Parts: sequence; structure tokens; C-alpha cells
Amino acid sequence: MSLVEPGSANASSQTSASRAIQRVVSPGGIEAWLVEEYAVPLIAVEFAFRGGASLDPADRAGAAKLFASLLDEGAGPYDSEAFQEKLAEHAIELHFSADRDTWRGSLKTLARHAGQAFELLRLALTEPRFDDSAVARVREQLLAGLRHEANDPDTLASRALFARAFSGHPYAQPVKGSIDTVPALDRDIFLAIKPAALTRVNLTVSVVGAIDAATLSAQLDAVFGDLPAGGQVPAVAPAAPLASGALEVIDVDVPQTSLRFAVPGFLRNDPDFMAGIVFNHILGGGAFTSRLFQEVREKRGLAYGVSTSLVPLRAAGLLVGGTATKNERAAESLAVIRAEIARLTADGPDTDELAKAKQYLIGSYPLQFDNSAKIARQLLQIALDDLGIDYIDRRRGLVEAVTLADVRRVGERLFGTSKLLVIAAGRPEGLA
Repeated sequence: MSLVEPGSANASSQTSASRAIQRVVSPGGIEAWLVEEYAVPLIAVEFAFRGGASLDPADRAGAAKLFASLLDEGAGPYDSEAFQEKLAEHAIELHFSADRDTWRGSLKTLARHAGQAFELLRLALTEPRFDDSAVARVREQLLAGLRHEANDPDTLASRALFARAFSGHPYAQPVKGSIDTVPALDRDIFLAIKPAALTRVNLTVSVVGAIDAATLSAQLDAVFGDLPAGGQVPAVAPAAPLASGALEVIDVDVPQTSLRFAVPGFLRNDPDFMAGIVFNHILGGGAFTSRLFQEVREKRGLAYGVSTSLVPLRAAGLLVGGTATKNERAAESLAVIRAEIARLTADGPDTDELAKAKQYLIGSYPLQFDNSAKIARQLLQIALDDLGIDYIDRRRGLVEAVTLADVRRVGERLFGTSKLLVIAAGRPEGLA
């Protein structure tokens, strides 16, 4: 299976172009997608457990985030300092994180240190210490960040957007928690999270680098085999993002207003998702070529930049966008954005716009596979999205198949009946 699409500009220069993605299943039944790559003696591992911050109770928002941040703060016989010294001694990079739908981890190591790296990863997952001193220190770091963000208009607008769009749903909660919820998070909470969070049944793994299938198979059981089999994580109820055209202004004493806007979007398995990618590229996802960039920045100089993106979560989808502009030009900026959205929805793109958008989406895709860590991340996301191990081979055809009628239909689905939810953080003039 090619990791670079045939005929793309970078295809001939990519050494990984002809290498196959292998499905490796360990004797214990743990599966991983593997790309062997020996040009550089590195191994990159990406993995995820379904769950994440959407499972945080409302009064414990931030628990998933802090839990993930503590996994490499001491494990097994090593306290936090000793564990970090072991990583540094062998130039091993190990990181954990949480988002709304997953707990994630990444490991990067020289091949000659793979044994030590995999053992430290095993300890982090199976024997995290959650020492009180580490909990207090990392919790205070998170709180310090939250205090700093309390007056940051970009952060305030983004948080409020999710809070309003998903009011009453777990997605409304901030992944990092809040100044009210984080102080109560303690060791007992993390010990309670672990048995249900880190289970084999909810695990997805991708590996790229200087390791063969037989060696990886043995390491999968060595690293993950002691985790509980577990059951499927509780399903997050489907969400219906707000589409009523609400406008919320958050007063922040700054000279610029951060604007965030959204409408309901698509789940990743929606048949219109690829057409949605094309529509979004034309609207605001195409950097310097997008409609919104041309209208907001190039023609009027209202903002340095403006963009949109599709956000497919497990239980809902959004199309979100944003910009930052002077307070006195916020109302004008929002009016221009609304007008261009209406124009593209009503008329659709022209044939040249569609051709250029598809050309870019096909030609730029190989850039997401130009090193081992990027390849591993892409494979992990493809697996999490249930797109199939052959998705990379099929993607070019999916983009090429998008027609003008498809893009117009998607525009109508996105904006025909839904009205923009808008959050403005700053002191915007002319917005009530």
C-alpha cells in the first residue's frame, strides 16, 4: 500500500512510497498497523484509547487531561525525576495527552534503545505511580495555565463556542477543566480512572520505523499485554450542536476582538465528508486562496488571517471558523464572513475553484507523511476513524470524485438552515 499517492508531485522522491502498511496481530490478540522503514534507525509509536475528556463528570472536568499528563511522571520503581532521567539517558521521547474522545500516547526512540523504550512505556501504562508530589506539581502547572488563559480572548472564545454549541452535553466541558474543578482532582481520582481508561479492547496502535513484524508482535504483548481486557467505554450520546444563530459577547479589555463561529458539521463516516473537505477548503480552509481570506484580508485588510475547518468528533461534527480583528472592525468582519458564506452556499464554486481545491488536497497530502512520526500519527487517525487500512490508496479517488453538485449540496447541508453560532471576545463595536 503506497504512502504517497501515485502521480503526486512528491511521489518519486518519497522513499516510503512503495512500502506496505502491514496489519500485525500479536499472539495475545493486540493489533497494530506497521510500516517498516530502515532509512533512519528510529521507531515511532502512536497509540490511543477511546474515551478521553468526554467521560469526565461535570464536577471533575480536566480529570482526563491531568490523568494523561501524569502517566510519565513516575512509574514502577522510578519516581518522576528518575523516570525522566531514564528517558533522557536513552534519548527517548514519551508523551501522553487527552482530547474529547481519546487518551493518546506517542513514543519515539532510536532502534538500539527500543528495548528500554518499550519497557518504560509498559511501566507508564501499567504501573503509573501518581505520587502526591507529582500530582500537586502537575495540577498546579495546569492551574497556572488556566489562570493565564482567563484573560486570553482566543481561548475564551474557543471555550465558549464549545460550551454554547454543546450545552448540556459532555463536549461542552473544557478538556483542561476549569479553575473551579481542577483543584479537587487528586490521586484517588486517577487511580479510579485507570482500570477503565487503559484497556486492550479500546486500544489502537500504529508503528513506523526500523522494526519488523515479528519483533513488533512480541513487543505489543510485552507493552500492552498486562493491561486489563476491559469493556467498551460508555458511548457518548449523539450531540446536536446549536444552530440557532446565537451571538455571545465576552467582555475582555483588549484592543482586538477574537471571533469564533460554528455550524453543525459532519461525522467522519458521513458520505458527504470528503465533499465537505473540498467545500471547506474553498470557503476558509485553503489558507491564502480561500474565499474568506480573499474577502476579509486581501480586499479589505480587516484581519491578518481567517480560517475554517471541519471538526469531526465521535458523537457530533462541527464546521468552525475564526479570526481576530480590531474592536471597531469586528462587526464589519462578521458581516463580510456571513455574506461570503451566503454567496458560496447559494451559488457554489466555479469549475476553476473546484479544480484548484482538489488539486491542492491531492498534491499536499504527501506532506503529512514526510517523517516517521507523521506517518504513525496519520495511520493512527485513519484507524480511529475506521476508514480502512487501504484509505491512503483510495483517498485520491475520493477527492477526484467530488463534483460541483456535491459541493453545492454540502453547502446547503451546512448553511441552508443552520445559522452561525458566534462568540466574540473583546470589546467589539457594533455587536450586541
